[in-house]
Amino acid sequence: METESLLTGSVNGAPGDYGSRSGPDSERALSSRRMSYSVARESCSVERDTDDEDLYVQQAIVFIEDAIQYRSINHRVDASSLRLYRWYYSRICQWGLGLTITVVLLLAFVERPSSLSVSSDPRHRSTPWEPPCGFTESIEIVCLMIFCLDLAVKSYLIGWDEFRKSKWLIGYTVVISVSIIDWVLSVSMVCDEKLRVRRLLRPFFLLQNSSLMKKTLKCIKRTLPEIASVILLLALHLCLFTMIGMLLFAKTEDPKKNGEWQLHFRNLTTSLTSLLVLLTTANNPDVMIPAYSLNRGYAIFFVAFSVIGTYCLMNLLTAIIYNQFRGYLLMSVQTSIIRRRLGIRAAFQVLSCQGAQRATEERVRVDAVLEVMSRVQMKSYYRATITTEAQRFADLGFMDREQFRKIFEELDKDRIKEHPPLPQYNSLILQRLQTILVLNSEKSTAERDNYILEIINLCFILFYLFEMCVKIFAFGWRGYLSYRNNIFDGFLTILLLALQITIYATYRLPYSHWDPSSHGVMSLWEMVRLVNMLIVFRFLRIIPDIKLMALVASTLLDLVKNLRAFAGILVVVYYVFAVFGIWLFEGAIKPPPEISVLSNTSMENITSNLTMECGTYEQLQYWPNNFDDFAASIILLYDVMIVNNWQAFMDAYSRYTTEWAKIYFVCWWLTSSVMWVNLFVALILENFIYRWDRSHSCSVTDVERIRYETSVQLMFKEQIQEPTEEELLCQLHQHPHLHLHW
Repeated sequence: METESLLTGSVNGAPGDYGSRSGPDSERALSSRRMSYSVARESCSVERDTDDEDLYVQQAIVFIEDAIQYRSINHRVDASSLRLYRWYYSRICQWGLGLTITVVLLLAFVERPSSLSVSSDPRHRSTPWEPPCGFTESIEIVCLMIFCLDLAVKSYLIGWDEFRKSKWLIGYTVVISVSIIDWVLSVSMVCDEKLRVRRLLRPFFLLQNSSLMKKTLKCIKRTLPEIASVILLLALHLCLFTMIGMLLFAKTEDPKKNGEWQLHFRNLTTSLTSLLVLLTTANNPDVMIPAYSLNRGYAIFFVAFSVIGTYCLMNLLTAIIYNQFRGYLLMSVQTSIIRRRLGIRAAFQVLSCQGAQRATEERVRVDAVLEVMSRVQMKSYYRATITTEAQRFADLGFMDREQFRKIFEELDKDRIKEHPPLPQYNSLILQRLQTILVLNSEKSTAERDNYILEIINLCFILFYLFEMCVKIFAFGWRGYLSYRNNIFDGFLTILLLALQITIYATYRLPYSHWDPSSHGVMSLWEMVRLVNMLIVFRFLRIIPDIKLMALVASTLLDLVKNLRAFAGILVVVYYVFAVFGIWLFEGAIKPPPEISVLSNTSMENITSNLTMECGTYEQLQYWPNNFDDFAASIILLYDVMIVNNWQAFMDAYSRYTTEWAKIYFVCWWLTSSVMWVNLFVALILENFIYRWDRSHSCSVTDVERIRYETSVQLMFKEQIQEPTEEELLCQLHQHPHLHLHW
């Protein structure tokens, strides 16, 4: 789960906030600790009690943890609040909160209409299990109470003044309040209500708990004006060709020439729908066949529409989304970098006040820095690197501000994972064997000498087992597991060995008494096929040996890590549209009785016995795709997002309900296929370009031996502008709880 900052607004506080701040919070903070900083001399004077020494260390620990996770430092900094703050952001607490959000979102699959049935096809669907009244409601109220506790902790930690500035926390309060009210109404009506408003609000819990999703949502919001301009151009293009099409394919007195008018240009709504679907290429070339069969010149109309709309305007939309979104994402990353620099600067400031009443020059003790680093929650490799850098100043005993800042620059560097050193053996024979094995493993596929290994490879599984054992011997366990291709090979080897043992245990080869008609869960033939498939899978090990293929594979792996925010927003959008779909279309489409009776016959018989137009929802047997429950709604929305035959769903629901149903499907198409897919393409391009620039000069061995862990911040590292010392001091003096003053 991403670590979320308590405040997701601007890092800068409002000017003059501190001077106007008064009340119990101010008096309590001033009584516990008072600081004053001089910009001219950068000196620090502190009036403190006996516990201040440890308090400064605790504050520095929290500020550094905030910097690591790009969190805002605008929270309470007294001892008790710091303990609560660290507990709130502990792994177990954040995982518990994430589990609560997951549970409350999954309730939609169990609540009425329940998705707990084997099939979503109304012709075959059995009566799903409906939970008794109070079952899901009990789980939901527990989740809501946890959210209330989460809101209370966040509000306390940032204080009332900062709470009023946070739109997300105010929205969090409103959503929880509305959900509880709706829950009370649901229980009072014995779960017989038709509409549950709180279902529509549940995705908000996922959004507000992720800072990356908030930033991504903000970027999308700022990109909307540019997207809207292109969509408006698309709408004009669509309307213009619709008018031309209605004039070009008007009804004539010859019924044989009215095929295009009858099917696609009968009225304005049908014409707009036909060309909109053509824009997605879902009905091409079906939409042009009636006219094209009469005169090949009519193809010019449809080709011109597709070239301008599909290949020019739609790709122009992709370029605009990539350009604009990248710019706004860069601004968001810039804010994250400022937060990191501000956290490091704040940690230095509080440590510089430790152990001295006044200093002519700001500096921190090295032993204090080492103590802080030993207690900070961070990844071990970053801790080791920063600690090593800090120990370089042990002889001096102190570090100045610039030295302190530089040791934390390690946080901004790519993680380069190097393999651990090879184990040392005393025997010359073992050393020689280790050298041969290691050198052979580092060569590319074309350079390896596999003459002897090819002979042993006749006994596939035994050779794989032998290979795994000698690699473990040569590299040691840690070295062996540090190679991803070794993990892949080892897993397949163990699986192959287990299958081979299973074959011998089951059939006791030679199997003189084996009866092919009587076998257990898997027949011998199925086991042999599975073994052969796994052996073929081992050819995937060549991926690291081919530079471009390794680059593409590593890009895909990075996308899995960096797409959490995009995937989370897509989950939110799916959830909201699925709930709306159930509200609008639940039970709208029911198969006729004769189809239910003939459901076991072949499709050809059904099509011939019933008068259904070709390509329609009924003729294509799309009955399982409906809005009768939440799971079925998700699948239907996915089918529409793919835009393959999405016009069949739009046409069916407009016929069974009203023509206004088309608005729902067009809105989903714009949101999913136009917006999200283009954002997804933009992120893939940015990720791949970054990795291509980094790895373009690397050899195959370099790509295999090192692994860059790419993050969104690292992608834009070269474009990020570092904040100045004056900017950091200005923001530090605006801290709402440190009460710094000139």
